Amino acid sequence: MNTPVKQINRFFLLASAPLLGLLIALLISSSIINWDHQQEVITPKSDILTTTGTIAESLSQAEGMAQSTISSIQTTAELYHKTTSTMTSIVKLTQQAADRPGNIYNDRISSKLGTPFQTIDSDKIRIELYKVNPGTYKGYAMKIKLKSPKAMKMTLGNDKLGGSETTLKAVNRYGAVAGINAGGFADAGGKRYPLSTTVMNGKYLTGFEPTYKDLFFVGMNSSGKLIGGKFQQQADLDKLDPSFGASFVPILLKDGKKTTIPLKWQTSPLRAPRVAIGNYKDDQLLVLVVDGYNESGSSGATLEELQGRLSKLGVKDAYNLDGGGSASLVVNGRIINNPSDGALRPVPTHFLFFK
Repeated sequence: MNTPVKQINRFFLLASAPLLGLLIALLISSSIINWDHQQEVITPKSDILTTTGTIAESLSQAEGMAQSTISSIQTTAELYHKTTSTMTSIVKLTQQAADRPGNIYNDRISSKLGTPFQTIDSDKIRIELYKVNPGTYKGYAMKIKLKSPKAMKMTLGNDKLGGSETTLKAVNRYGAVAGINAGGFADAGGKRYPLSTTVMNGKYLTGFEPTYKDLFFVGMNSSGKLIGGKFQQQADLDKLDPSFGASFVPILLKDGKKTTIPLKWQTSPLRAPRVAIGNYKDDQLLVLVVDGYNESGSSGATLEELQGRLSKLGVKDAYNLDGGGSASLVVNGRIINNPSDGALRPVPTHFLFFK
């Protein structure tokens, strides 16, 4: 029979058994578990500090070099701009010096013409229009500087062989800024054909015809220079590289000297409306158009008067173009001269000028 004391002892024994087991287990494993309460102090190695210092020093040196390089570049850029500015000024002065003789020459020939009453200037052409009135006749002079060979061309009436149209119609149709009639013509079968050798776009329109009597050829080469003269062989004309041109009579000036005007053309007619084209030694062109009331020989200018005027104006080479009722001068869509027929005559060839 259990007494209360025994029951109490049994209760405490059972209650303390787990704790006793845990203590026994800890005692058994105490040889394995090692409690080390010391903390390891980590210190940087000396070579890392040295490396860091070296890097910092290198960065400082790089920064210094960068600043020096930037300063050097700025100095070089400033020097470059100054040099460029100086060279530009030198080029400008050199160009002005090179242009000065040409400008002086242009001023000299312009002073002989007077003051232009109309001027057209573009990147392709410069045209100055003057009045000419020496007392015995009235007319107009048109000084032309071709800045591009494309600023001048020759056209056919209605763009076909045998066709004809007024210079005003040709100017308007092609959108030209100015135009004059060109070579002579012959009528046949109700059509109007260019006289003798005629060149269009570098090709002979009806073949080459050797010069006969007083005929000449006048036109422009591919470089935009006036060419002309009498030619017995096509090869001689080919050497001048004709781009376009027409034929008529007679030549008025050659190399600055007056030519002998054939007796026939001195009196047939004596006076008439006239058109002539010539060039200066700087390759500027001069067109002279003289008014007349009719073709009877009582008004206008003689060829000798026309020749003398061109010579006084300093023209080098000059050629008489078709005159009389064919004489035409159109500028900016307006007829400048006074056609002797009362209206412009349809002709087969025209010299046109473009802006």
